[in-house]
Amino acid sequence: MSEKTITLKIKRQKTHDSDPYFETFNIPYRENMNVISALMEIRRNPVNDKGEATTAVAWDSSCLEEVCGACSMVINGKPQQSCSALIDKLEQPIKLEPLNTFPVTRDLVVDRSRMFDSLKRVKAWIPIDGTYDLGPGPRMPEPKRQWAYELSKCMTCGVCLQACPNVNSKSEFIGPAALSQVRLFNAHPTGEMHKAERLETIMDGEGGLTNCGNSQNCVQACPKGIPLTTSIAALNRDTTLQSFKNFFGSDRI
Repeated sequence: MSEKTITLKIKRQKTHDSDPYFETFNIPYRENMNVISALMEIRRNPVNDKGEATTAVAWDSSCLEEVCGACSMVINGKPQQSCSALIDKLEQPIKLEPLNTFPVTRDLVVDRSRMFDSLKRVKAWIPIDGTYDLGPGPRMPEPKRQWAYELSKCMTCGVCLQACPNVNSKSEFIGPAALSQVRLFNAHPTGEMHKAERLETIMDGEGGLTNCGNSQNCVQACPKGIPLTTSIAALNRDTTLQSFKNFFGSDRI
């Protein structure tokens, strides 16, 4: 009886400007393997299905427990985390491709700068002046803290941007991840100081809130189950109120 094997068909690209191609690998099967362990097996013995020696496949990973978001890729047509994608639950041959929403650096490695630049654009942090101890900050009510915690689970994996039809090379849409972070930091008692600035950022210019087509793909694809479309709906209301405040010059609306 022949040894059980796993077949992976991997989309490869030597450099960011070279032509992509597919290369197939057959590796020994082991129980409880995930996609990352399969890629590690190829790295250990980089020989394709034709018996030809080749270069090891390049990919990103770090935590291996679905926290860092680095190992995102398209697996059998679905964007997801390769560390939590179990071989036994995948149809073979297993087809691995990079997230095509982002520029490919090499093989399965992509440049996610677009997403990080969007987070910078909306100031997805709590600005605090000085390095001295400011003492305890204001407390959040428990119900508000609970839903804010759900938004804080975002690991900037890029899966929601891959799933969104409005995020592509011809669009400047910042995507659902950055929009959800606007809601998160605007809800923070200290971050609320810059609420108007964040809202005006997603109201003005190309790529803001109005570019969302409400396809619902993002919330279905999110590996953390973050209510992205709920955040976008809430931001639609917040930006409408902010536009009235800007028009009337009042903070009491």
